[in-house]
Formats: sequence, C-alpha cells, structure tokens
Amino acid sequence: MAQPSLDLPDSALASYLEAHVAGFRGPLSSRKFKGGQSNPTYEIQAASGRYVLRRKPPGVLLASAHAVDREFRVLGALQGSPVPVARPLHLCSDESVIGSMFYLMGYVDGRICWDPALPDLEPGARAAHYDAIVSTLAALHRIDVAAVGLSDFGKPGNYFARQLTRWSGQYQASETGPIPDMDALIDALPARCPADDGVVALTHGDYRIDNLMFATDAPRVVAVVDWELSTLGHPLADLGYLCMALRLPRNPALPGLAGLDRAALGIPGEAAMLARYSELSGRPITDDWAFVLAFSYFRLAAIAQGVARRAQQGNASSEQAVQAGRMTALLAASGRALL
Repeated sequence: MAQPSLDLPDSALASYLEAHVAGFRGPLSSRKFKGGQSNPTYEIQAASGRYVLRRKPPGVLLASAHAVDREFRVLGALQGSPVPVARPLHLCSDESVIGSMFYLMGYVDGRICWDPALPDLEPGARAAHYDAIVSTLAALHRIDVAAVGLSDFGKPGNYFARQLTRWSGQYQASETGPIPDMDALIDALPARCPADDGVVALTHGDYRIDNLMFATDAPRVVAVVDWELSTLGHPLADLGYLCMALRLPRNPALPGLAGLDRAALGIPGEAAMLARYSELSGRPITDDWAFVLAFSYFRLAAIAQGVARRAQQGNASSEQAVQAGRMTALLAASGRALL
C-alpha cells in the first residue's frame, strides 16, 4: 500500500495561516521533526518567525486516536501554570487545508534528550535532569483541574479499569498477529485492578524523557510536549510509565536503562524516584506497584501495536514505526512477568 505523503503544502498553508493567525506572515518552509510517531510534527519557518505544527496523520485512523484538538485545549489551559508548555496559536479542523486536522503553536528553544541514559552529560547533571523530570511531573499532578477549566476533560474515577477496557479494544482493533502475552495481560489485569481511591489529576499519558524539552544551558524543563493521551486520570499511571524506562532494555526504538550501572551514571533508582515524587506531590505510592508497572507495559504495548498497524497500512509517522511496533511482544512479556 502506498504511504500517504506527510509533506505539507507550504504555499497553501502560508495563505491559510496569514488569514487566521494574528501576526503570521509567509512565505513558509516546513520540516518534519524526527519524533512524533503518532501525530506528525513540523518546524515551520516563516517570515514572521518560527512555529511548530502538529497534525493528525492522513489515512484510516482508530476512533478517538490522534486527538490534536485535545492537545490544543490542554496547552491553552496550562498557560501561566507551573507546568511549562508551548503557546497554542490556532486549531484548524478544516481537513482540506493540509489533509487532516492540525494546530499551530509557538516555537520553544530547547533540548530534547532521546536517550534516557543522557550519554552526553556528567553524573551530577544527569541527577539534576532526573530531579527536574520528577519535579515537573509532581507539578502537573498538583494542577487544580477546575481552576484551569479542565474539570470536564475526562471521566473522573475508575481510571485504571476504564483504561484497561479502552486499550484492550485498541489493541484488538490493531492486531496483526497473535501475541499470547498480550492476551494473558488482557485476561489478568482486570482482576488485579485496585479499587478506585478517588484520586483524580490531570495526567499526561506519555510522560517520558523524550517528551520533555530542557533549557539549553540548565537541567530545567522548558516545555512538556505531546499531550495526545492526556486526560483526567490517576497520577500513579504517569509515574509508572516514567519508571518503565528503568526496566526497558536498550533498543533503538524505545531506549531503556536496563543493564546499565545507573548509580555510576548518576541516574536515581526506582525507589529514590518514587520517594522524591511522593515528597513533592504529597501522594503515597500504592501497595500494588507491580500492577501499576504491568499496566504501563500493557498500555505501551497496545500503543506500539497501533504503530505497527499504521506501518502496515502505510500511514505511520516515524521512520522508527516498524521497530516500535516490533516492541509489542517484548513489552507484553515484561508486563506479564511483573504479575
């Protein structure tokens, strides 16, 4: 199947943005960023400055996936909050402009660290970066969702149970072949699901190091990006997802830290990260932490399977989509082992 083009119609896009975004002036040139396996992301250089554009991928998509309109809403809600985000400028739902819904936001100058091992840094700097990661996550979970206008951003309560149902369905809709460990997780996780404790927070849904931008000269987060999976959920889901990096093996698609001497590198262990998060957020860690981790592996495996299906259909965004899709079985096996 021929892959739909991810190139932008620069001339037509410039005309549209000049008419809809205050201060925007063309002409423009677009360049697709390396990341964005789900929603293609582009740097826009125009006569009026630099911007970033996020779009839904073209082609047949799963229902409710690639919700760039939800991302746009979150960015607006978090302006001026302790959680740094880019400035949203315009949401376009007219698919005739570039072929799918998109939004434009301000450009943030910063560093993206693709490898959680932070190979270019010294141990002290690595420790400071990880403290910034955990501190930013705690700040996110302290956001008053009602005060920022997001009280209706998701269904409160029973987050894990609802997510298990959702991602089981998403996985089954994306299956390309049998994966017994995923079937086992789909069967086993609901029985381990903890009773709802009433805790609700704004959750990112994909909180990992490469979805953060750091200052060019300091271990400080200047923007949290890729809010596609954000919702009202349980904060420990984000924390478990972050901690997966400590256990994932080294690989080109989803690089982890397993097998590395993290103490020598200056990267905190899981116990230290949990303690720091608990200190900053005031939230205790659940007794069934293994469930949280297994759930995180399951959900990421379901996401990876969606990437694999899109690669098969020819409309996956990232060049690493096929590799990421192959991670599904490994992730499922890791999650099953925790149970």
